Amino acid sequence: MKLFLPEIRHDQAGFEALIRLHAQTKDCLFDDIEIDMNATTWFDADMCAAFGAILYHLGAELNTISLTNMRSDVGDILARNGFLSHYGREKIPDRWGTTIPYRRFDVKDDRYFADYIEAELMNRSEMPAMSPALLKKFRESVFEIFSNAVLHSRTERGIFSCGQSYPKRQRLDFSVADLGIGMRQNIKENTGLSFTPQQAIAWATEGRNTTKRGLIPGGLGLKLLRDFIDLNGGRIQIVSDAGYWRRENGKTVIARLNRPFPGTVASIEINTADMQSYALSSEISENDIF
Repeated sequence: MKLFLPEIRHDQAGFEALIRLHAQTKDCLFDDIEIDMNATTWFDADMCAAFGAILYHLGAELNTISLTNMRSDVGDILARNGFLSHYGREKIPDRWGTTIPYRRFDVKDDRYFADYIEAELMNRSEMPAMSPALLKKFRESVFEIFSNAVLHSRTERGIFSCGQSYPKRQRLDFSVADLGIGMRQNIKENTGLSFTPQQAIAWATEGRNTTKRGLIPGGLGLKLLRDFIDLNGGRIQIVSDAGYWRRENGKTVIARLNRPFPGTVASIEINTADMQSYALSSEISENDIF
């Protein structure tokens, strides 16, 4: 089977393209699958989390995957972050220090994920200034995405993450993906509430909504990230099942995708041009910014 991949950008169209690839291959077993990337003129590196999840699923079904006709600039991006080392190409040095390496974590790798977040995301010089208390909460919120995948998605094939800093665009992108049951099914099973896929994401991003005790899908973690992104001027996107949710410029967009993603992806884009300093509202006066 030969398939063609278009450009993959950090947006709804990029997710739709990867989901289309999944739909075309989800029933493959013992197949040779060639993904022709000649038309992939750009690949936002954090999208390797979702792409890697889809390809891992194919490999787990005993398919052989080859990525062919890859343009040199795209190949360099995916070699620097280590993605292509899983598909026969050596990792090349990241001389500019802009990558957050592609990783797959088993569900029991919470300690390794926490170390990865600390080393590769929280300690980056591009991150906006935060008080120690907010930095701790921000770290916990990102870690909660991993915990949600373990506790609620029931994924058996791991959690995938990747990111990239774009100094010229003044953006830092980071994504986490799983191959679990998705938010809609989890909410239905644990609360009895019946939502469309996009409504389920919206419900899960409200701070007081919960499906069960302990860490929750969305909940306070995603609520804090959403509030921070509003102030920072960045963007947060979530794809789960056939639902798409985006928060940007203080506005929320929800949409139904043409096909379902086989799990959930949470993606944040931080505005690294932001020179403000942030703290929790409990630390400062009500007239300050957070």
